[in-house]
Amino acid sequence: MDYSTVLKNLDIDCLLVNSTNEYLVEYSSLEENARYTLTGFSGSTGDALITKREVYLFVDGRYHTQADMEAKEGVNVVKLQLGQRQDDEICKLIEPDEVLGIIAKKVSQSRLEKFQEKVKTKLLEVDPINNYTCPHKEEPVSCGYRPKEFTPQKPVFMTNLDEVSYLTGLRDFSKDGTAKIWGKLFVHKDKQILFRDSADEFLKNFEEELIIDKNSINAYDYSLIKKPVHKISEVKILKSVKTDEEIEAYKKAFYATDKAVMAVRSYIETNDNLSEYDIATKLREEFINYGAKSLSFNSIVAINQNSALAHYSKNAKDVYLKEGSLVLIDCGAYYESGLATDITRVFVKGKPSGLQKEVYTTVLKAFLNAYNCHLTPTLSCKEREHVTGYDLDMTAHSILDNKIEGFTFSHGLGHGIGINVHEAPPNLSQGEIAKTEILDNMCFTIEPGLYNPEHFGIRLENSCFREGGKNISFVKMGYEGKLIDYTLLNEEEKKWLEEFEIL
Repeated sequence: MDYSTVLKNLDIDCLLVNSTNEYLVEYSSLEENARYTLTGFSGSTGDALITKREVYLFVDGRYHTQADMEAKEGVNVVKLQLGQRQDDEICKLIEPDEVLGIIAKKVSQSRLEKFQEKVKTKLLEVDPINNYTCPHKEEPVSCGYRPKEFTPQKPVFMTNLDEVSYLTGLRDFSKDGTAKIWGKLFVHKDKQILFRDSADEFLKNFEEELIIDKNSINAYDYSLIKKPVHKISEVKILKSVKTDEEIEAYKKAFYATDKAVMAVRSYIETNDNLSEYDIATKLREEFINYGAKSLSFNSIVAINQNSALAHYSKNAKDVYLKEGSLVLIDCGAYYESGLATDITRVFVKGKPSGLQKEVYTTVLKAFLNAYNCHLTPTLSCKEREHVTGYDLDMTAHSILDNKIEGFTFSHGLGHGIGINVHEAPPNLSQGEIAKTEILDNMCFTIEPGLYNPEHFGIRLENSCFREGGKNISFVKMGYEGKLIDYTLLNEEEKKWLEEFEIL
């Protein structure tokens, strides 16, 4: 494709190419992902920019190596570091008099307004790179329990799929990677109208004030509303604190998840010459065997150097597990409750090397200290019941940063979980979003890691919830005994480890 001609025909100088769809979904399918079409990069997040001069791909620390491997020839990979914001870096590449084209259905209203503060923009109705929209017409099913009451006294229009799915109590298990239903929701007092197709006519004809959240509504839908009133979504916070019923549902879901992962560990231990694809296929079979309705995301099965790619997704048929090989498995599933499970474990075929044991134990040490953050006043997390995701993240970094030459911890410590496998709040990172308290019944992952592209990566992830000011692990799946070097753990850490089975 001649991109200079595309820009000229659209009367723009640059074009923002998104990874999202009209619902602003983080994990949109590759067939509807314009950024993937343009660059060949298959990671879940990160956008691209076409200028008259170059094509740029922006990726955070989770994807630096993967982007180098996958990006098409001629694509310039911009590797964002901790603290760098993607859109700030995009704006730096746009000249003062240049116009940035933005696809109205693929950017939130709040993001659009931030671009408009810095550069000249033009909204486009059609995506010239990839305008395909995945059909999502399957009939949803009930998750079996009621959400918290939400009866707003003023009309609200919601487009965030997690929130729509939560309030309706409906799920769609027809595709791996999501249990969300596809639709938009009008709510007023105890009235709900679910739009599974277009809501355009409704929005155009609605004469009253309509509350929306600019962070989750796309710019096209926003433009149709006559009297929009911006308000941060109350449902986002409402659903972040799970009900006791949801916590119990999650316990059952993780019990089954543990069983599936344990079965795959046995499969690895008792079979030779297994490929990443073989293991991923077996993993899916075991999830279904233990009652899963679908996967909560495409499983990551990464052997040796591939495990250094934080979000590796290839599951190759020609990469085999040999004697001494490490395999990282990051996986999860949806069960009848429609809540996403998420776990990461690392196994070794045969006898591990000293380096493998050192890195594994260091990551395990980081998990144990972050998990028991309220008991570790000597680290960055002070001894108190009220901790934040920022506290937990800093605790992990104090153990992992610059400890093993060549190995880095380049992503946040964790994320909220629920209907979506990635939710916020809570958030465990060094960002401002993580500086709010983790409340009881909030559910989240703790997933420290160390990665070296020349060797391997280790990530150990437990999904947890908060109860009585303490972190409680949903995951009971144990740790790999032959990879633990107990000389690297102090007596308190060894005691904490007793909560988990050693395999």
